This record gives sequence, C-alpha cells and structure tokens, in this order.
Amino acid sequence: MLVVGLIGRIGAGKSTVARLLAAKGADVIDADRIAHEQFADEDVRRTIAARFGAGVLAADGSIDRAALARLVFGPTAAHEAALRDLEAIVHPRVRRRIEAELDRLGRLPPARGGRRVVVLDVPLLVRAGWAERCDRLLVVECDDAERRRRLAGRGWTAEQQAAREAAWNRGSAPPRDLEPKILRVDASGDPTYTSQTIDRTWTDLQRL
Repeated sequence: MLVVGLIGRIGAGKSTVARLLAAKGADVIDADRIAHEQFADEDVRRTIAARFGAGVLAADGSIDRAALARLVFGPTAAHEAALRDLEAIVHPRVRRRIEAELDRLGRLPPARGGRRVVVLDVPLLVRAGWAERCDRLLVVECDDAERRRRLAGRGWTAEQQAAREAAWNRGSAPPRDLEPKILRVDASGDPTYTSQTIDRTWTDLQRL
C-alpha cells in the first residue's frame, strides 16, 4: 500500500486532484469530512463552545463553521493560538479515525490488479503531522491569480483568502528534508490538462 499525502494552498485544486485519483482507483481519506462529522458530537460541541464562546454555535446548537473560521484563521498571534486550541480538540479524534481507516485498507488486496494507493486529503497536512506517515507527498500547485479567481468564484472575500493564506504560511509547506518524497502536479490549467497530468502521475505512483 502506498500512502500519498496531498499538499497545496487553498484553491490550488486538491479536491479536483483527489477526485481524479479516486477515479483511477485510489482510496481517498477526506480528513475535512471526518472533522466535520466530529462537530456533530455533543462533547466536541460543548468543548468548542467552552473555548470559543457561544458565538460559534448556530441557533440549532450546531457549530457555526463560518464563525469559528473567523476566530482561528488569520494573521495574528490570537488566531494562531485559537487554531492550536481547535486542533487540540478535533485532531486526536480525526487522527484515530484516519489511522483506523489506514489499518483497514492496509489489510485489503490491491485495487484493480495494481498497487493500492491511499490518498490523504488533509488540510494543512504538514502542520497536522501527517507528512512523515506518507510514502509520497503530492504537491498541488496553481498560479496565484488563478487560485484567487477560483476562490472569488466560490464567494470567498479577500479577507477570508488572506486569513487562510496566513494559516498556510505558518508551517504548512513541506520542509526540504521531505523533498525526496515529493511529486508535483500543476493544476493551473483547464480540467483536461489537469486530468492528463493525473494520468501521468498515476502511472508514476504505480511504478514506485
């Protein structure tokens, strides 16, 4: 089993790359989805509200993710401290779920007659401590202007984009000692170009 971690700035195209790899036969573990599931847990909601205040709860008692994001993503030391606290609440639960899924997949036969490839789609993967667990790191790159255009198309404000960039800049880029693990994918182009790039990348992963 080959474990591949996705790395890239917000809007770079990680979700697109994950989807294309899944179409090739990869098993994708979506840590963001797992984290959102944890927000439904009563103990997690209670702990988050105790740390961040009732303002992060919606009228129905669920986590208001937009309100929470405003507190944890940003350029200040307070944002950094808040993000660390949120990670301390959610990440251990997410890690246990991911490790259990990796264990399950590792006991399965190869997929489609070839090597089983498991993709970790984890936001801020390096910061979250998953880089060392991966056999390869797939760095998804995209022109900054194109990333901003994509995010604006999703309704992201310039302030929201800057806040996520600040979180990335705090230790999310892969360190140089991990360079031997890195493969790079340019997702700046149109969907056809990206798909062709993933075709080549998939072949490379199967040969490793």
